[in-house]
Amino acid sequence: MKGKSEGFVREVALENEAATEIMGAQIAAILKSGDAVALSGDLGAGKTTLARAMLRALGIGEDVPSPTFTLVQHYETRQLSIDHFDLYRLEDEMEMEQLGLEDTLQTGVALIEWPDRAGPRFFADALHIELEITGEHSRRATLSGPAEWAARLFESTNS
Repeated sequence: MKGKSEGFVREVALENEAATEIMGAQIAAILKSGDAVALSGDLGAGKTTLARAMLRALGIGEDVPSPTFTLVQHYETRQLSIDHFDLYRLEDEMEMEQLGLEDTLQTGVALIEWPDRAGPRFFADALHIELEITGEHSRRATLSGPAEWAARLFESTNS
């Protein structure tokens, strides 16, 4: 596992859903096979909204339901295969084995809501996004992860 000195943390104010859509599109633009994006926050904080924004930016035009009950939804884009996981209903870390997360990371991208339910062994190299409700429509996103994510995210948004 990488040390904190090798990572980054950055807060982003999201004034409304449009700002969330923009951030989702920016993240989607840099995704590649093997990436995991871990989405955390209270119920209603915007995890599914952000995941939907990323999927729409990648060309998914169909309805994007929350995978709360199915646990995983699969999508194919021209560029990537994406699995959207919702781990809220997991009761045991061992259930992760059955969801196919490791297979997803071999061939595509994983968007994971409620990653803390998977236990500490997963997602060390993920982009972590903690969403916090700051107002009726506003959120604060705290992005963190290995330095490689910072380089990809912030170099691409400044170019």
